[in-house]
Amino acid sequence: MDFLQLAGKKILIFGIANRKSVAFHIAKLLKEAGAEILCSVQTPDQARVVEKYFPDAELFNCDVTCDQQMTACMRKIKSSHGQIYGIVHSIAWANYADGIKPFHETGKEDFLQAFEISCHSFIRIAGLFKPLLDPNGAMVTISISETRMAAENYGYMAPIKAALDSSVVFLAKSLSSDTNIRVNGVGAAPLKTSSSAGIPGYLDAYMYAEKVTLRKSALKTPEVANTAAFLLSPRSSGINAQIVVVDAGMSVNYFDKEIVSKSLK
Repeated sequence: MDFLQLAGKKILIFGIANRKSVAFHIAKLLKEAGAEILCSVQTPDQARVVEKYFPDAELFNCDVTCDQQMTACMRKIKSSHGQIYGIVHSIAWANYADGIKPFHETGKEDFLQAFEISCHSFIRIAGLFKPLLDPNGAMVTISISETRMAAENYGYMAPIKAALDSSVVFLAKSLSSDTNIRVNGVGAAPLKTSSSAGIPGYLDAYMYAEKVTLRKSALKTPEVANTAAFLLSPRSSGINAQIVVVDAGMSVNYFDKEIVSKSLK
């Protein structure tokens, strides 16, 4: 049974970095569902990953900080494919080269660069690709489960993810003026990915998050991919302008008696 109803539908994916990335697992699931995936890549390493694991996928070079490349990517897809059904945005980047600084010392250049890549790229993609998107299609971005938790090691990325969450709402409203394109996000709890490994102190936060989940087991990247695929599919037609939190119950379990007991010893 084709539950997701994605067979034959063309989905453009931004953000496949390696086998651990959320976008990789989304692409894998979409292929299993019979979708045709198109992949935006930025580096030769990313291209090699896609070519190895998704040999049938067409690649398009696109640096989301370069408007000329983004426009060229859109035109190439329009020329070779015409209409596409959905878009996956799984892009986030921040400069932690100098370590974690107090939030009030956040540099303007670092903040704006991270904002451009992690948030505004989603807005720009929506604007560029709207003419190509199926009027009943969908866009999905990957966010985090909680943007109001002041995790010091995550720093200025939380406010940027909060802006991304707000952008989901405004894009959904904007696109609804003349289409039925749905825009949603997946708010994921801490995951073991290569990009997260570059965040100073992330491993401790990840291990703590694992203990706070109701099942005492860390969130798995494929679980986030499952939700993203569902939000892309016609089966989720009634869901729009939402951030669907996927955290294995972490957000309701901060006062777990075992964790509280250990912290007070």
